[in-house]
Amino acid sequence: MIIMTLEGIGISFGDTELLQNVTLGIEDNDRIGVIGINGTGKSTLLAIIAGTLQPDEGKIIMRNGLKISYLPQNPVFDPDRNILENVVQNISQDQEFWNVQGEAAAMLIKLGIEDPSAMPDTLSGGQRKRAALAAALLTPSDLLILDEPTNHLDHEMIEWLQEQLSGYKGAIVMITHDRYFLDEVTSLIWEIDRANVYSYPGNYEKYLQTKQERMDFALAAERKMAALYKQDLAWMMRGARARSTKQKAHIRRFEALRDREKIVEERNVLLESLPSRMGNKTIEVKHLSKSYGDKCLFRDFSYTFLKNDRIGIIGPNGCGKSTLLKILTGEIRPDEGVVEKGQTIRISYFGQENEELPDSGTVIDMVRDHGEYVRTADGLITASAMCERFLFIKSKQYTPIAKLSGGEKRRLYLLRVLMEAPNVLILDEPTNDLDIQTLQILEDYLDHFSGIVIAVSHDRYFLDRVVNRIFSFEGDGFLHQSEGGYEEYLAHKEGLTTEEEAESTKTEPETSKKGKKYRASEPRKRLTFSQQREYDTIEGVIDELTEKSGKLEEEMALVTADYVKLQELSEEKAKIDAELEEKIMRYIELQELVESFQ
Repeated sequence: MIIMTLEGIGISFGDTELLQNVTLGIEDNDRIGVIGINGTGKSTLLAIIAGTLQPDEGKIIMRNGLKISYLPQNPVFDPDRNILENVVQNISQDQEFWNVQGEAAAMLIKLGIEDPSAMPDTLSGGQRKRAALAAALLTPSDLLILDEPTNHLDHEMIEWLQEQLSGYKGAIVMITHDRYFLDEVTSLIWEIDRANVYSYPGNYEKYLQTKQERMDFALAAERKMAALYKQDLAWMMRGARARSTKQKAHIRRFEALRDREKIVEERNVLLESLPSRMGNKTIEVKHLSKSYGDKCLFRDFSYTFLKNDRIGIIGPNGCGKSTLLKILTGEIRPDEGVVEKGQTIRISYFGQENEELPDSGTVIDMVRDHGEYVRTADGLITASAMCERFLFIKSKQYTPIAKLSGGEKRRLYLLRVLMEAPNVLILDEPTNDLDIQTLQILEDYLDHFSGIVIAVSHDRYFLDRVVNRIFSFEGDGFLHQSEGGYEEYLAHKEGLTTEEEAESTKTEPETSKKGKKYRASEPRKRLTFSQQREYDTIEGVIDELTEKSGKLEEEMALVTADYVKLQELSEEKAKIDAELEEKIMRYIELQELVESFQ
């Protein structure tokens, strides 16, 4: 049953048209995920559906008595009431006051707000967002509208929210960039692209398949029209005489083809890294400990970061993840222990706030601060081209930074960090407020980044996609190490037992970083997520390295009289050959692993 219809919705802000003639329907059991590049109008669409923003054109038809609950992108609180009073105030009073207050207090604690009597100005932005989420979930409604509900939630909270929404009796419209969450919760995807909204039945995985099919069909049709246009253009250039009706029709067809809205193939934006050189000494931490008052965040943590480490750090909110990152950067001093860095180490830090963005100027101004041309692995490119690689089209590049959306500012801040050419990249919740396409750009960048990556993230897909080792806060004051991404971490955590159980089964245990011993419950019957991704791409990597090695050999044959150049090429070839040998050995390992599952 249709509970809401949007007919011919259009809205603009200044010269930017966000939505144009959008017509959509929402049924009573829909689970809708709204996706698109930041700044294209996702939050605007949700605000229109919620009734807090009026469109410039079109109308909204709602079922009589429709109850709506809305979590906005930036919730506002009454500064004179504590957080519990704010939440209760925002909940519909269909229930007894004290019942509402008790439920609200319990949910606030569940969402990590330990003191519901705290005033709003004493809470972080993430805590305020979680408080507003509690109010939205507790408000009786037929339509639940959620703008980025997974931001600032830890893994346990996200999985709890998945269960809550799975049992919700009503329609849901939400924006989230958590791809696993989209897969689990949604049954319909709305994609906003160039002021239009495209509807795709199914979850996020199904959306990817269907969109590719739509794009393939549209591009095939575009190629046919382009070929026809080329024929007509040649005919026009030969000197068409508009004497007959047939010739006039031909001219009209030419003009229609010329003026058509062209389908542009989406390109994979590849921002290859150009890091600073890293010496033999990287970052070594020895016996780090940190407490605040009586609360011990972590103790006796030691680790030496390897040159191409991809480290994920996970744990509940408030456990000390960001504190650990800031100790690594030198912003915070540990209570005990030391952080030793090599002389060549150059760290760039992408924090949870956009603190490095200037207060004035435009997008292009910020990039030009680094120069009119930017050096990348592809060579020199213009500042404007660099902006385009990060999805700031030319018309957007002269937008004042102050007028960018929250997500666009995050994207610009990320671009600024990556342009610093670090060899150690520290990311604190990088997926917060970044759209999926920007996340894909970041993930592709990290694939080619020659350096250390250390990331705190609640995004399970991002962790599986990027990291190969996880340090987890498990509540005992120690950081526990597991190999692989998030999927492997879960298998390690859920399928392992303690030392005492291992001893009782007479099984040889494996000793973890801090002395706990574990054993696996059952062997795996397939490749892990990260192993499968590596297996799918490693042959291409081997071919690429083989080709590079061959080209270097050819270059060496041409410069035999130039000893200095010959030495440089020889060293580069030795490095490539060593990497090639390593990849070949890894391919053999993976192939044997695949065969063992058959």
